[in-house]
Amino acid sequence: QVQLVESGGRLVQAGGSLRLSCAASGRALNNYILCWFRQDPGNQRDLVATITKNCVTNYADSVKGRFTISRDNAKNIVYLQMNSLKVEDSAVYYCAARAFWSSSPNYWGQGTQVTVSS
Repeated sequence: QVQLVESGGRLVQAGGSLRLSCAASGRALNNYILCWFRQDPGNQRDLVATITKNCVTNYADSVKGRFTISRDNAKNIVYLQMNSLKVEDSAVYYCAARAFWSSSPNYWGQGTQVTVSS
């Protein structure tokens, strides 16, 4: 059974930085695409960033240039470095793992709350 556990979310002022971590257990996720999503109340869960097994990254337009996704396959961890945070970045952030053959994530974390104050 694969478990993804996020950490690092907290209250931060606008313009500040946070680094989220997501640790996986139960299976090595070296060959999975790792993703970060976010969801705020009343809205759908949106894709924020992805990173392939070869560390090719992709970002939502809203976070390009501010967020950086990375992975440490040896530790089975994916990170999301968030800089220049804005109030509209406030959300619950979820990590997820998607097999290359799957059209949607196979595994999800429970989420970590990020709140950006003005």
